[in-house]
Parts: sequence; structure tokens; C-alpha cells
Amino acid sequence: MEYNQPLGGNDMPRFSGPSTMMRLPSQETAEGLDACFIGIGLDIGTSHRPGTRFGPRQIRQESSMIRPYNMKTRISPFDHLQVADIGDVPINTFNLGKSVDIIEAFYDDVLKHDAVPFTLGGDHTLVLPIVRAMAKKHGPVGIIHIDAHADINDHMFGEKIAHGTPFRRMVEEGLVEPSKVIQIGLRATGYADDDFDWSRNQGFRVVQAEDIWYQSLNPLMAEVREMMGDHPVYFSFDIDSFDPAYAPGTGTAEPGGLTSHQGLEIVRGTYGINLVGCDLVEVSPPYDQSGNTATLGANILYEMLCSHASRMKK
Repeated sequence: MEYNQPLGGNDMPRFSGPSTMMRLPSQETAEGLDACFIGIGLDIGTSHRPGTRFGPRQIRQESSMIRPYNMKTRISPFDHLQVADIGDVPINTFNLGKSVDIIEAFYDDVLKHDAVPFTLGGDHTLVLPIVRAMAKKHGPVGIIHIDAHADINDHMFGEKIAHGTPFRRMVEEGLVEPSKVIQIGLRATGYADDDFDWSRNQGFRVVQAEDIWYQSLNPLMAEVREMMGDHPVYFSFDIDSFDPAYAPGTGTAEPGGLTSHQGLEIVRGTYGINLVGCDLVEVSPPYDQSGNTATLGANILYEMLCSHASRMKK
């Protein structure tokens, strides 16, 4: 079988060529694919600084420097998976509720083709409709949630669906297996203990950022692999989990976050886990003048694809 390959830097200068993730071929649906990249340019669920509607475009642009072979893990995902960029979900930019329904239906179709979706966000509201689609196919899923915030608010300004509420809705709707949910990187300020303790009370494991300062996260990820077993797992990575020194281009930045190498350790620590979908959300290009936030986000998505490929290679 001939697998799609990213367009190489010696075939076309990296500042030119197709504006797809890693300059991969594009197609309209997930038919025939093992994995696909999907953009969701959503920011109408944000509560502070907007701009994540431009995140997918900027992540794709900065992904042009990523080469196909992972020098550390010795994985070349495009030698084991048929991958393409299938474009963006056509959300309704004036209606968050309708956009949520559109996203769920889009992912229903992707999953009919048995393709694993890798999502370029977009604000974190998008994870709810994606996991709704995942649960229809796989049953209640495990979740690896990397974030500065727990996103378990009961409402925001009276609204049940926004970027700060999805993980509470997932529990209420029975979309997740709480004993297989871990939240890593939560930190900074809040309103009360319940901001993080609600998650703990549901059975989630919560690892606050302060508890992993100055540490390698390899031991933690070994525990996560044991925790997940072979259960279907969805991996949701909010770029604001990183300290603003590494990822300033986001809407709700918090000090004291993960380093870039801790983020890489987390993703590489998922090798062997049954990942059924992944996202990288909350990149806001208007606050990312250097492009470093989108560059880091693009590399996290590539590392996620390598993790999936490592399982398929066996």
C-alpha cells in the first residue's frame, strides 16, 4: 500500500506549498483513512480573549517545518497510517448550539470510516460534541485532559455549554468512565475548593501543576498507562496548560504551567494507549506574535499521531 506523505522541504520550500497540516494531501471525507486532521475554527464559546477561530489556520501554517520522522521515538507515522487533512468543520459562527450539533454530526461521519480524528482548535467547547460522537461508537471513554482549568463549571453566564463546562456535561451525559479520567496541569486561582474537587468527587484523578513543578512526567505517565489499560481513550490538550512563557497565544493564560518538554513527555507517555481521538485547542493567533504557540501546538498534534502510529505498528 502507498501511504500519503507530507510534502518534503527539498521538494518545495517550506514557506510554500499546500496549506494543510504538515503539507499532507487533502480530501473531503475520512474515507479510506486511518487518521485525519480536522480544523474547527470556533471561538464563540470563549469567555475572555477571542481569536481561536484562527487557530487551525495558524497551526497548519506552523506545521510546515515538522519532518515526518520522530528522532526520539523512532516512529515514522506516515509509513504505518494513511493520513490526510480533511479540512474544517463548517460551523455556524453566529450560534454556538447549532455549531455543537454540526460538529457532532461531522464526527459521526468521520467515525463511520474508522478514522481516528486529530482536531485543531478552536475553543474547548468543541470537545463535548466530539466526545458525544466518540461515546456513540465506543461507549463511555477514558479521558486524558491536559489543561490549566478543570472546565467543569455548571454554567457560564447561565449557559450550560461553553468552553468552561464540557467535562461536567460529559459526566452528566454518561459519556465518560470517571475512573479513567485524569486532568493534568490544573492551577492558579479559582472561587472555591470545588473548582477542582468536583472532578475528584466524580472519581477523576487530578494532578495540579504545582505538584509536578521541576519533575519529569515519565513516572506519572506510566501510572496513566496502567490506569487506562486497553480502554478507548480520548486525549484533549489545551494549549493553556503550558506556561505562558512557552505558549502566550491563548485566551486564558495562567502562570506556573507546564514546560514544553513536560508536554512532550505527556504525549510520548501515551504510547500503547488505545487513543480513539485527540485534540489541541485554544490557540489564539492574535496573541501569538512569534508563532511559537501554534508551533508548539502543531508539534503536540504530530506527537499524538506518532503515539497512535506506535500502537498500529505492533
